[in-house]
Formats: sequence, C-alpha cells, structure tokens
Amino acid sequence: MNPGCPNSGCNYFQKNTFCKKDGYYLRKDDSRQIQRYKCSACSKKFSRATGTLEFGQKKRRINKTIFKILSSGVSMRRSAIILGVHRTTIDRKLVYLAQKSRQMHADLLLKIGTQKVERLQFDDLITTEHTKLKPLSISVAVDARSRVILGAFVSQIPAFGHLASLSRQKYGKRKSYHRESMIKLFEKIAPVVSSHAEIKSDEHRIYKEVVREFFPNADYKQYKGEKAMIAGLGELKKNGRDPLFAINHTCAMLRANINRLFRRTWCTTKKPKRLEDHLAIYIAFHNSVLLS
Repeated sequence: MNPGCPNSGCNYFQKNTFCKKDGYYLRKDDSRQIQRYKCSACSKKFSRATGTLEFGQKKRRINKTIFKILSSGVSMRRSAIILGVHRTTIDRKLVYLAQKSRQMHADLLLKIGTQKVERLQFDDLITTEHTKLKPLSISVAVDARSRVILGAFVSQIPAFGHLASLSRQKYGKRKSYHRESMIKLFEKIAPVVSSHAEIKSDEHRIYKEVVREFFPNADYKQYKGEKAMIAGLGELKKNGRDPLFAINHTCAMLRANINRLFRRTWCTTKKPKRLEDHLAIYIAFHNSVLLS
C-alpha cells in the first residue's frame, strides 16, 4: 500500500488517495532500492523512509550491531573503535536507538496490559554522575514471574554516608528527586499491573507510601536488606533463598551489561539523560533478546 502524503499543508495529509509511484533511488548506506512516491494533489515527493527515525542516516548498517554491543558491557568510545566510526556517530546512534527502544517498550507494555502483572518487584540502583559526590538513583520495576523489566527512571539524590559533608562543601546542598522518580515509574507501570498483585521490595522508607498510593489493594511485602554474596556487589545476596531474587538479579545484569554502571570503571555518566537513553536500549535488548 502506498504511504500517505507527509505534507501537513495538503488537503490529503497522511492519506494515500492521490499518491502514486514515482521511480526509485539507490540508498547508498545499505545498498537498497527505495520506492519514491508523489502526491498528485500537492506534488510533494517522498519515499517510505520519509518520517521514520532512520531518515537521513548515513550508516544504517551498524544500527543492529550498536544495539547489541551497547547492551553488552562495551563503552561508547570502544564501540566507535570496534566499528570504525567516530565517537560522535555513536553518541547520535545512542539517542536514535533510545527513541526506537522506547517505542518497542511501549508496544510491549500494551501487550502485557491485556494479561496484567500479578507479581511485581522493584528497587533502586545507585550510581554516580561524574563523581561519587553526585549520586544518582535508578528506580527499576520487574515482573517477578517473567523477569521482564517494566520500567526504569533516573533521579538525582544527595550524597550520603561519609561523603555527604564533602559533597555539600564542594557542590552545595543537592536536592533529592527520588520520590518524584518513583511516582513516574508507578504511573507508567500501573496500567499493566493487577490491582491485587503481590508486590515486594526492601524496607526503604518511601516505598510503602508510594505503593499504597497506586495499589491500595495490593498484597505488599517488605524485606530487610541482606548481605551481599561478594563484598561490594549488593545486588546478589548471600543467603540461599532471596525473596527479592528477580529484582536483585535484574539489577546485577544492569551492572554487568551497561559499562557506565560497572562498580569499577573509567566510564561515568556525565549527563543523566544519556544514562536514561542507555537504560532504554538495554531494557529493549533484555526484554526482546535475552528473554526470548
């Protein structure tokens, strides 16, 4: 079927009533022959690529490869070296793949919404913005039965522990947006979670308040944090049976597959927005590839 006219000023905008084939052109970046079209009403010429996220890209061949390696513990600069492209290309591909991944995730949530999630687990992953004095929190929710990642949001939090006073001296008082991030997460996943679902988390002080706000009839259980299996690796626990295994294992996979989340790494997040983009790519890869 012919695509609709992309000209918003045309009387037949997004309609294919007067759109006819108008030859072909050879797309150099992937050696494909692309059909051209012309709207007889406004004389606008276009193709099937017009209006897509990939429109105007010069290196389409590497899109799928970047999608895989950015979800496999490889840094952006090392990705550029491996693929023989400039690091600016990788940065632009990160933004493009994040947009596409969010579309994939939205489609997945629509499918899940028809069945509803009955067992939900959620937690926060702590990382940094350039320095340990500027921590970030990643709020993550998963379906405990299928291990599908339902959502993840990044929020700024103040430094804590022995670094708190040093952080205030160097960067001033740092506001916490953790609660706002949790509300965004629950607003996103609420349509796909059963109102009587079994929800589990640790004993963070704001969790119960947020859960009761969105799921007042849910069977909500909180568990005390346990010792890590390996020192410094808080995601996987030492005890034989972990009641929060699904979320802890998912957070461990995030640590293992997103380079900027490694415990010991030279790669750090300079912009929280880019961390959100990288998370969106990994979530799409996790749900569509690793769980398939």
